[in-house]
Amino acid sequence: MTEDARAAELMQKMLRKKLYVLISKPLVPPEKLRPLLASHLDYMIDLERRGMLFASGPLTEPDGAPSGHGLSILRVADAAEARRVAEAEPFFAQGLRTFELKEWTVMEGTLGLRVNLSDRGVEVA
Repeated sequence: MTEDARAAELMQKMLRKKLYVLISKPLVPPEKLRPLLASHLDYMIDLERRGMLFASGPLTEPDGAPSGHGLSILRVADAAEARRVAEAEPFFAQGLRTFELKEWTVMEGTLGLRVNLSDRGVEVA
């Protein structure tokens, strides 16, 4: 079997789920974001509840220092919808942050979830 045929065989079973990655970049110092932080969090929580937000959070430097950048992964129909969602986020709408948008095809990986019924504990691995 050729290398190309083997690769095709392996990829045939893979997930191939299209998601959209939003990499946010600050245009202002972090303290200028604080007045809109609650609005930002409300917006992101709403996206999460509606099933549009796969994951989101700040990016840090290798030593753990804040970088001011963020990463969100959107579960939406297409790039146009991802852009609309991003542009409506309060930090972007007010011109305090900018973003780069990429389509991401999830091929391999794992997701672990443990739910303890006795104490309603949840662990994501």
